[in-house]
Amino acid sequence: MRQRRGGTSSGLDLLLMPPRVEASLWRRFRFEREFRCREQIFTQYRSLARALARRQLRTRPRNGVELNDMEQFAYEGLLVAIDRYDPLRGIPFGAFARRRIIGSIADGAARMNESDAQYSYRRRIETERLRSIAAETGPADPLDALADLAAGLAIGLMLEGTGLIEPEDGIDRRPNAYESLAWRQLNAQLAREIERLPEREAAIIRQHYENGVSFSQIAQLLGLSKGRVSQLHAHALAKLRTRIGYR
Repeated sequence: MRQRRGGTSSGLDLLLMPPRVEASLWRRFRFEREFRCREQIFTQYRSLARALARRQLRTRPRNGVELNDMEQFAYEGLLVAIDRYDPLRGIPFGAFARRRIIGSIADGAARMNESDAQYSYRRRIETERLRSIAAETGPADPLDALADLAAGLAIGLMLEGTGLIEPEDGIDRRPNAYESLAWRQLNAQLAREIERLPEREAAIIRQHYENGVSFSQIAQLLGLSKGRVSQLHAHALAKLRTRIGYR
């Protein structure tokens, strides 16, 4: 799973946030404990982490490690950097975070043996989603439970298929001209319904499906347990499924 189309990771987009706005985010996060600012800082610097992951992938032996794995290691380093950064020291956060991101990538790649690499990021993310949805189906009739599970997975595939996320194999599966009107309507409806979700549920959907962040890292980002993130993910998908009339 990759970043949305057109979302190049040159790092230049970091300049789009005015220094005063970023300084305000750091003040509110570090000194006023507004943890929503943590997610905004992470999202702002995610492109730097992705750019470094791509660069490190080009300069290191593959050994079965995929770009998505490298990006997850980069996100781990970015989260550590956010938690350790002291804005009062006057060091630009980008420079502070760069070394920690590269170090996290190096450590993560070293930890991965061949069997770990074969269990790719894509498989891990699909397993996380399946467990999340299955845990919320409950002890219902087996056929009803299976239908709920399939519907939840289908919503996840719709979120991926809106064009926000590029598929791992690079194949463009967006609809043709005959399907485009219905597809645009679905995109617009999903976007509206995501905005209507409670703040944490919307953040989980946004970070997981739009930005490709794992449940473990979302848990760290939002200050929740991984189990709670999984639960909120399932709740959010169920709400989206009901609101768009998908059964």
